[in-house]
Amino acid sequence: MKIDWLVKLRHFLQTTAFCLAIAGLHLAFKPNMSYDIPLVYSLSIGLTSWLLIDFGRLLFASAWESGWPAGIWGKLLPLTGIALGYVIGTSMGDWWFGWSTWAGASRQQLFLSVLVSVVIGIIITYYFYSAQKGKYLERKVGEATRLATEARLKLLETQLEPHMLFNTLANLRVLIGTDPQRAQDMLDRIVAYLRATLSASRATSHPLAREFDRLRDYLELMSVRMGPRMHYVLDLPPDLADQSVPTLLLQPLVENSIKHGLEPKVEGGTITVRALRDGQRLTLQVSDTGVGFDSEAALSNGFGLAQVRERLTAAYADLGTVEQTSTPGQGTSILLHLPLTP
Repeated sequence: MKIDWLVKLRHFLQTTAFCLAIAGLHLAFKPNMSYDIPLVYSLSIGLTSWLLIDFGRLLFASAWESGWPAGIWGKLLPLTGIALGYVIGTSMGDWWFGWSTWAGASRQQLFLSVLVSVVIGIIITYYFYSAQKGKYLERKVGEATRLATEARLKLLETQLEPHMLFNTLANLRVLIGTDPQRAQDMLDRIVAYLRATLSASRATSHPLAREFDRLRDYLELMSVRMGPRMHYVLDLPPDLADQSVPTLLLQPLVENSIKHGLEPKVEGGTITVRALRDGQRLTLQVSDTGVGFDSEAALSNGFGLAQVRERLTAAYADLGTVEQTSTPGQGTSILLHLPLTP
């Protein structure tokens, strides 16, 4: 199991800072004592206890996930570490100064010294425990968010495809009697689209070229259904074809363009999907020449666009952004910005 030495270094520095503060506090109560005495004992006891507890917890499998051993071991470990740290650290301080704490101190002094060390050790241990537990919970929340996003993606797929298929099959039924050749073309496109969908559903990301191939099958299918009322342009530069993107990222936007942009417009229009390199960012644009909408309606997420925002946030955090502009009667444009993959 791999140890994160950067985290250990941070814990070491934090423990050292605690020890320096404790030595300074001790000096405040005994101003006549030399600072090096509480400093040496504080560092010896504190760092020894930290080594025993912080590295000792990694001997338990449960600590590798949650950061702390489960059950009774999670309570015994700090107590044992503090006790051994006090004994070993005090012995190291005695060796450094050349005297014996055990021989020169009364029982009351020893009891008070042990009590103070245990209380301070428990407080510091609880600080590290809380910080580690917080990070563990943050990871769990992130994992739950990712799983929820994936689940919503699957739901999105199940909502998109039946909606499209039912409309297409209804048109296919009419075309079989009126235009058999066009019905055959539509059926071929359905098969190609479903094959691409099945392949994409088995992965969370794929090359941008596959995303465009899937869009081409979908748009060809819609072209058969809408006829001359719909045109489309797919523009993918060869140097961006291998860029990795989440599956089904653009299709909700394309379907929105057809449903809310082109279909309500008598003469239809054109959908353009293009990929652009913008410095260190990849920009994906989905635009249409449909009916558009006003600025107030543009603030609405709509079905699909909210999903795209969530997926960009889950995949790229603040590096994935969405821009939407629309003009009534002229159309809508949506820009997705995400980092380029190496």
